[in-house]
Amino acid sequence: MSDDGKTGLSYKARRRWSLVLLLIGLPVYIVAVVTIVNWLDRPPIWLELLVYVALGIVWALPFKFIFKGVGKEDPDRPSE
Repeated sequence: MSDDGKTGLSYKARRRWSLVLLLIGLPVYIVAVVTIVNWLDRPPIWLELLVYVALGIVWALPFKFIFKGVGKEDPDRPSE
């Protein structure tokens, strides 16, 4: 992947995948994390908070290329 922001996915495809990840993937991930943490004995509250914050950041790292530039104007659209 180059540094110019281009990926194998078009802008529209990245927007669609980002919506799928936010509306379906993230809730499923949250339920899975809460379930797994509940299986463990209750850790101290500071450790539990640290685990949730860390896992809240980690989930997006593999999908960084999908979210990159999605909030900006479509670069493929011809300017007027």
